[in-house]
Amino acid sequence: MDNLQFLISSLRWQDIVDIGLVSYILLRFYVLFRGTNAFRVLIGMILLWFFQQVAVSMGLIVTSWVVQGVVAVGAIIIIVIFRNEIRNVLLARNLKSIFWDFSAKTVITAIETIVQSVHEMAQHKCGALLVFPGKEDLEEVVQGGIPWKGAISREMIMSVFWPDNPVHDGAAVIQGNQINQVAAILPLSRREDLPSYYGTRHRAALGLAEATDALVIAVSEERGDVVVARGSELKIVKQKRRLGQILQEHMGVSVKKGRESRKETLTFVAAALFSVIFTTGVWLSVSRGVDTLVTLQVPLEYTKRDLAMEIVNTSVNTVNLELEGSGALIKSIRPDQVQVRLDLSKSKAGPNTFSITRKSISLPPGVVLKGVTPAVVEVELDVLIKKELPVQIDWTGRLPDHFILVQASVEPQTVEIIGGKRMLEKMQTLYTEKVPLDNLEVEGVLTANVALNPASLKIASGSEERVTIRYLTRLRNQ
Repeated sequence: MDNLQFLISSLRWQDIVDIGLVSYILLRFYVLFRGTNAFRVLIGMILLWFFQQVAVSMGLIVTSWVVQGVVAVGAIIIIVIFRNEIRNVLLARNLKSIFWDFSAKTVITAIETIVQSVHEMAQHKCGALLVFPGKEDLEEVVQGGIPWKGAISREMIMSVFWPDNPVHDGAAVIQGNQINQVAAILPLSRREDLPSYYGTRHRAALGLAEATDALVIAVSEERGDVVVARGSELKIVKQKRRLGQILQEHMGVSVKKGRESRKETLTFVAAALFSVIFTTGVWLSVSRGVDTLVTLQVPLEYTKRDLAMEIVNTSVNTVNLELEGSGALIKSIRPDQVQVRLDLSKSKAGPNTFSITRKSISLPPGVVLKGVTPAVVEVELDVLIKKELPVQIDWTGRLPDHFILVQASVEPQTVEIIGGKRMLEKMQTLYTEKVPLDNLEVEGVLTANVALNPASLKIASGSEERVTIRYLTRLRNQ
């Protein structure tokens, strides 16, 4: 329970967006590729990944390593083997249907014409074999075939399978609203449990349905039956209405009502939940799997200080924070995401001791504080007062040997400064910045800033930060 609370409390908005985007991508993969062999293989890879995570949690090092390798290689195999299926699914859709559309297909075939033609051929016992591709590519499964590119009509379908037509023995591949190929050769099923009256035409229909997600309609020239092959099933369809429904379902036209519609909705909801759960699991394993320990040096910040007082001294200006979190999260930490603030609202004039606690430290979600060095900071504060002090020149260097400094004056002679009471009570004189003697001439005028030491001192309003130095020298032999 504590771990769960920690995970919830450490969840960043970036993590929510991350999980949401990947979950939606997985859901789009389900919508685009469901029913294909590529999708079934992908499900197998996901199950292997779950198994690998279980092996890791149980400490099965070799097993987890082997499964991880299989998953990595399998991902490449999916792309190579099913490249045609992936290409066809993507090429058959526009950007809207790829990213937003949740329908199974966007192409609608002239179903009524096909249904009428199939039953008319059945009545006349005219053998026929019609292939309706799904999402998978048939190029490597279907052999031969003559390009046709004829628009669908009753006359066109009847003429293709007319017994005296040289191409009537092969299969016709129907894509969209046209016949793409005729005289196509389909792979034969090797099942031994088929009835003996099923000949080559039915075995070809079942063979293609077993190998791909295509739907195949076979018309028997011996019995006049209409047989639909889908998956591993051969089903006789006697009613026109039922055949139309089967084709509509395969083409993505919504005909589902009542229980079937609810089942489809539940399936989609289950797929969405699975996407979220799977993505969350991956996020937990990647972002929370391996913790990294790092030490950051962070400057101290002081808040709620009495404006009448000034910080005159501190034991340290920075503290070292020992932080723990996922490697990716630790690497992404920005300087502005970590602050150490000390509340000076209850401080008094003089030395003050503050303990640095977790409340004093601001950290991004998901990062755990393991230690602070130093844990205690001493801060000295003092009441601000004003004091007027004389200014003296701080000479440096050596005056040329032939010169003697006769006179030097400063304007203004005094400067008013602001600082801590205890400090200013001890100060009697202010000095300028270093003024070199090396370059002095017979007489001249210089300017120099007033040196403020310590830096917490400030020049009072109305006083000059720079002073004017007038000097006079003479030669030694004069």
